[in-house]
Amino acid sequence: MESTLGVGIVIAEALQNQLAWLENVWLWVTFLGDPKILFLFYFPAAYYASRRVGIAVLWISLITEWLNLIFKWFLFGDRPFWWVHESGYYSQAPAQVATRARSRWVRVMPSLAYCTFLLAVGLSRIFILAHFPHQVLAGLITGAVLGWLMTPRVPVERELSFYGLTALALMLGTSLIYWTLFTLGLDLSWSISLAFKWCERPEWIHMDSRPFASLSRDSGAALGLGIALHSPCYAQVRRAQLGNGQKIACLVLAMGLLGPLDWLGHPPQISLFYIFNFLKYTLWPCLVLALVPWAVHMFSAQEAPPIHSS
Repeated sequence: MESTLGVGIVIAEALQNQLAWLENVWLWVTFLGDPKILFLFYFPAAYYASRRVGIAVLWISLITEWLNLIFKWFLFGDRPFWWVHESGYYSQAPAQVATRARSRWVRVMPSLAYCTFLLAVGLSRIFILAHFPHQVLAGLITGAVLGWLMTPRVPVERELSFYGLTALALMLGTSLIYWTLFTLGLDLSWSISLAFKWCERPEWIHMDSRPFASLSRDSGAALGLGIALHSPCYAQVRRAQLGNGQKIACLVLAMGLLGPLDWLGHPPQISLFYIFNFLKYTLWPCLVLALVPWAVHMFSAQEAPPIHSS
């Protein structure tokens, strides 16, 4: 393992030395690959393009992020590796484009653009020393395989209890693993302790780096998905055929609501932060799947001129 880490450090140093002039680009790319951006932008954009694909993106993202946390504890104690959160969306999107396009170049472009994006995100994570190359490679392979396996089996029409039990299983399973390892003498927060000790400005250490920050996000999203799919608002718009203009309006409105919600308060107490994060991401799918489409649909229906029969 030490030899693998040593090679990774050499590669990271080479990137920093040879491509230092691209630092701002790498920082922007790694921002685009952050899991929070998936919830903020990729998930709503995919959902308004295709409901099934959007729900698949959400499922794949919360499961891969949960696996990311668990495998980090067992296999990669330094930092989690980046997973292909969007694999569920892009595994279908190129096929949809290909069936409608006549040009071979147009058929190849979505897959080429996606692979280029993945490569850029992987290199950016290595450049900023967030991950080792072997972690990036493992994440890409595992995420692609998981996306390929899950996309045809996305749970959509399930009882509300299924989503509640999923959220509960994520929380209890992770807590059991954490406290078992803690009892065995493994400090899973050692990197945070070192960061507070050596960081010049400890306030730069975000609460999102805490062990259960991603867990509260994923379990909240799982429960929120069930609540959204069984809400009266979703029942009214699920069979409605929204036009392109309405879908764009939904995306703009969702982004306008999710952005401030993401920045809304960060309690300094860690327990309150977990609770607030859970509630915030429970509301997240409700806004995207139900409340925003319902509002846009109702407003459009009111604005539509009446049809007079002659």
